[in-house]
Amino acid sequence: MQNKKFKKLILIIIALIIASPFVYFVLPMLRNQVVYNSDNAIVSGIVSPDINVLQPIVLPTGETSADIDPIVVTHISTPKEVKAVYISSWVAGSPKFRDTIIDMIDKTELNSIVIDVKDSTGRVSFNVENPVVKKAGSIEKRISNVRALTDMLHKKNIYIIGRVSVFQDPYMTKARPDLAITRKSDGGVWKDRKGLSFLDPANKEVHDYIINIAKSAYDEGFDEINFDYIRYPSDGNMKDINYHLKEDETRSDNIEKFFKYLSIEIKKDINIPISADLFGLTTEVNDDMGIGQVWEKALPYFDFLSPMVYPSHYPAGHAGFKNPSLHPYEVIDRALKGAINKTNKVAGDKNKIRPWLQDFDMGAVYTKELIQSEMKAVYDNGLTSWMLWDPSNKYTPSALKLENVQ
Repeated sequence: MQNKKFKKLILIIIALIIASPFVYFVLPMLRNQVVYNSDNAIVSGIVSPDINVLQPIVLPTGETSADIDPIVVTHISTPKEVKAVYISSWVAGSPKFRDTIIDMIDKTELNSIVIDVKDSTGRVSFNVENPVVKKAGSIEKRISNVRALTDMLHKKNIYIIGRVSVFQDPYMTKARPDLAITRKSDGGVWKDRKGLSFLDPANKEVHDYIINIAKSAYDEGFDEINFDYIRYPSDGNMKDINYHLKEDETRSDNIEKFFKYLSIEIKKDINIPISADLFGLTTEVNDDMGIGQVWEKALPYFDFLSPMVYPSHYPAGHAGFKNPSLHPYEVIDRALKGAINKTNKVAGDKNKIRPWLQDFDMGAVYTKELIQSEMKAVYDNGLTSWMLWDPSNKYTPSALKLENVQ
């Protein structure tokens, strides 16, 4: 009896040894034969939007589906009339929310989208292979497969603008305090009234870090790179800031040097379109407002300048209005006339002017009529391009013309 049990045990062990190659090698190969086209799955709506369909499948060889059938990066030319909306990286990485924005673009006059590449937290929104960016440790994969996303948008003929928050960067100032703007009082990292900190605009290592991020975004299919927070801080204990200025050097000098270096380096190999976000008041004032931004000093180095002419951001009394938010046409008309006048004085091209417009409630409830009055101010000044901003990414489709309706 004992011998029979022993023989049976031996037979089971032999059977397991024989079957193990099949279990470990053949079955995984069979299981992974199907590689899904994640792009088609999203567009068709077959896959639940809550499923991370953009994640490549790992095959037995160690390769991914993206390695075997890689998405070839494409780019589309800048539209003559850019009409864009902004979305955060979190929304861009969530089909459930992102697809409603894409549907709005499909159905209206919109033809472009602005997506955070590096936002004001300092985190880069998707994985890149660039060694400088990887070493910084700033990548946070909010968009799981950015190349699949840019490919999908291009198939819909949507122009993709990647937004890079430049000097406001709480992540890097914590990881590398030696790169930060510091306090005069004790040499620590300076923070504004919201507790946010800034990288030093005069530091070349900072410049190169930003350039590497921008080029990496272009390599993943972004058509244009938009630079925001290209300035010194604007609020907080300004008396305690150590600007690290050299003798006879001004803040606007340092910002202009960054503009020049950025433009040269980014366009060295490929003429990548670049744009810059500037304070709305840069179109009207004659100084740098203490932040280093001067309209005329930015104009030569960018393909487009985007003054943030949100009426809610102008002080009470501006242009004679107690509440500028209630007078978007007048406020924006004045701002753009100033931009055109400054541009003409240096023989610049006014078609570089592409303002950010307000589609959020601040100072007033922004109805479709108020938003359309902003657009009218753009058109009445002979300009054709604009971008809509709402930090919550909830836009007003009724303010937009339907596609092909002029």
